[in-house]
Amino acid sequence: MKCSIHRSEKKQGAYLYLAEDKTLNDIPEELRTLLGLCTEVMQLDLSEREKLATQDINAVKNNLATQGYHLQMPPKDQTGVIQYGV
Repeated sequence: MKCSIHRSEKKQGAYLYLAEDKTLNDIPEELRTLLGLCTEVMQLDLSEREKLATQDINAVKNNLATQGYHLQMPPKDQTGVIQYGV
């Protein structure tokens, strides 16, 4: 399962995984508005991996298969505050 990963220029720390056959125009308009301009940063073949650094690979694969995308938001600390640059 191949995908591309895009970094949001508007929402720091947010990344959008897109299924191989999808484009940014295929995601819901509300999500495009939230993320703003996105820049592709890499492509991955998830079938060649057992895990990802910060995401559950099975959740990513499931989201890509069912909705065509997976949204990775910046991590929160224990107080619920989003931590940037972590």
